[in-house]
Amino acid sequence: MSGQSVSRRSFLSTAAAGTAAILAAPAVVTARKTDSQIIVGEGDYKFEVIHHFPQLPEKFTWQTTHNVAVDQAGNLYVIHEGRKEQKDHPSIFVFDQEGKYVRSFGSQFQGGGHGIEIRTEGNEEFLYVCAYQHVKTFAKLTLTGETVWQQMAPMESGVYAAGENLPLEKRPDPSKVWGGDRFLPTNFAFLDDGGFLLVDGYGASVVHRFDKDAKWQSCFGGVGDTDDKFRTPHGVWVDKRAGREPSIVVCDRAHHVLKYFTMDGKYIETLKGYGLPANAETWKNLLLVPELHARVSLLNEKNEVVARLGADVERITAPDGKGIRGDASKWLDGKFVHPHDACFGADGSIYVAEWVGTGRVSKLKRLG
Repeated sequence: MSGQSVSRRSFLSTAAAGTAAILAAPAVVTARKTDSQIIVGEGDYKFEVIHHFPQLPEKFTWQTTHNVAVDQAGNLYVIHEGRKEQKDHPSIFVFDQEGKYVRSFGSQFQGGGHGIEIRTEGNEEFLYVCAYQHVKTFAKLTLTGETVWQQMAPMESGVYAAGENLPLEKRPDPSKVWGGDRFLPTNFAFLDDGGFLLVDGYGASVVHRFDKDAKWQSCFGGVGDTDDKFRTPHGVWVDKRAGREPSIVVCDRAHHVLKYFTMDGKYIETLKGYGLPANAETWKNLLLVPELHARVSLLNEKNEVVARLGADVERITAPDGKGIRGDASKWLDGKFVHPHDACFGADGSIYVAEWVGTGRVSKLKRLG
């Protein structure tokens, strides 16, 4: 594996040892049907699977669904990558609790739409959005799409090539998109002081810290194979579950692990046994981890795996499984293909966005 971040184009070929660990891991729960329902999980971790939950109007098309978030009203926000040549097509879509279309916006992220999170600040909620590929930006928006601020690469960090903070047409080499000195942000996590973390998952492989005014403060990580380094740190979250010391969890995707750090960015521990973990989120005592290797994991407050939902790891990671992503006829009810992000609803239900070209967002309605 090279010193650069692993491209999503080649993710299925990474680390055969990681796949072996996945297949040997405990708590794999398979789907079963009861009447017309598709049920996954057992006991307290039982869910009804509703594939293609959001109802996208015919005038729009999914263009590789990426991430999801839920606001206090229960509305679901979905961001897709989009095609850069379709500048007028929105990249962000909003649906109500029944999956019905409400509104859309965010055409400025077309061609790179990736991370989306919602934060309550005072009496108002805001979207934090980041985009990779040629777009290379991150922004704060209102829930209806108005821009509060928008920024590009934090050059003061000293980890980026000249021009990474410029629009595509003004960069010294617009064709140079990927690399360890490029800015390709993937997701956010929020800090109690009003600041936030922004992880550069496909570029410099660092976690940036910004203050409440979106001014860069510091970063940690970088490309490498030691405990404090990453290869594709795709997701980040602040774990504040009861009984645990607040800490930062990073989904070190190409290493197939979760890595924990202090709130100051000092390495604590590594959790092994995941298949390209893409993001993380918490609800009550649970940690939610969508894995691109075809499953969604739930961990308790001791970080013990209590459920693995929709697992189809062996089929998806088989040598002939690469074509499944692009062939919806091969997708199985109650099984995942490539979970790229997942988030909790207020009642503990789970929304899963999969990295597939035609898009798929599923709701796991909590039953347990």
